[in-house]
Amino acid sequence: MAERWTCTAADAAEVAARVRAQVPAGESVAAAVAEIVAAVRERGDTAVEEYERRFGGAHGGSFAIPAAALDAALDELDPDVRAGLEVAIENVRAVAEAGLDAESGAILPEGHTVTLRDVPVGRAAVYAPSGRHPYPSSVVMGAITARAAGVDEVYVASAPHPVILAAARLCEVDAVYRVTGAQAIAALAYGTRTIPRVDVIVGPGSLYVQEAKRQVFGAVGIDGFNGPSDLTVIASTGADTEALSLDLQAQAEHGEGSLTVAVSDDADLLDALDAQFLIHAQDMDAALAFAEALAPEHLQLAGAAAEALAPRIRNAGCLFVGNASGTAFGDYVAGSNHTLPTEGAARFASGLNVRHFRRRMAEVRVGDAAPRLAAAALPIADAEGFPAHAASMALRQNPRP
Repeated sequence: MAERWTCTAADAAEVAARVRAQVPAGESVAAAVAEIVAAVRERGDTAVEEYERRFGGAHGGSFAIPAAALDAALDELDPDVRAGLEVAIENVRAVAEAGLDAESGAILPEGHTVTLRDVPVGRAAVYAPSGRHPYPSSVVMGAITARAAGVDEVYVASAPHPVILAAARLCEVDAVYRVTGAQAIAALAYGTRTIPRVDVIVGPGSLYVQEAKRQVFGAVGIDGFNGPSDLTVIASTGADTEALSLDLQAQAEHGEGSLTVAVSDDADLLDALDAQFLIHAQDMDAALAFAEALAPEHLQLAGAAAEALAPRIRNAGCLFVGNASGTAFGDYVAGSNHTLPTEGAARFASGLNVRHFRRRMAEVRVGDAAPRLAAAALPIADAEGFPAHAASMALRQNPRP
């Protein structure tokens, strides 16, 4: 028999938490997965093959399935399943393409609508580092972006340094909690008697802070794993080597593990730059290829030939173009956010922005399109072995008064 609980607006969050708690927590497989990931990272295909054999997957020969096998499978596919999949493909494509706009939707061929609603999270927290030095700029980067996204409640966790507190007041945050380290992240993710549970946690911090963010992800949203800072400079004729060397030194100030790289097709120019790594590129195309592969947190282009690469850059957390565009401006007042993807994550991740505090929700109204959609979907549900799914849609094939 189903459990029945009452709920008021005042205790709705408590009741929701109790309902969620009724679902048994999955067995922790963290250690086993860590072993697999480490083995594959170290030994590549050999390790993949070993685990495939151990867990009953396919093995022997290439992992890539030949194109001919895909073609044969399509030729043998049940025509009704194929037709249903083709309807799904077209509708998913239409809604996905509509999603390129800020807030929009699509009217699909079957006559139903899918509206994409962009909504902010309710609570967000900004972690502001305050170890060797306080970082009021991190308060600004996180809190102002959260407010711009429409977040209702914004909190800061940091040591109570006066400049941090002053920045928090200027940003009009709802509260500042004097809690730091991994314990701060855990408290914000799960809530305590005195610290509210939030929906998203952002901000840089120590390795303990970042590992805590990684571990609580899923219970709460995060902006990403912010590791040691890095800067890559691509310089060509016309670059101001004095200014660029200062930019590289400035990035190194972030502490141990910071990575600074200078790239140029001009060996003499390269020798004038103060970086940990000097990369003599054959030409600007080679310099571009190197930067795209490295996917730096900060990428700076100086000199006419280097600056001309700007439209072709894809893999950088933030791009600075021109001799005057020192990365330090981005750390403070340029307006771009200084919480950026590190350790090569710029291949797939973005710097902190309003999207980290907002989520896209689809609103579906099927209406009179139900019979047509059911006809397309029933064969797919049958192929997947979900009879209740099929029955649910079949019931709507014959609208009731």
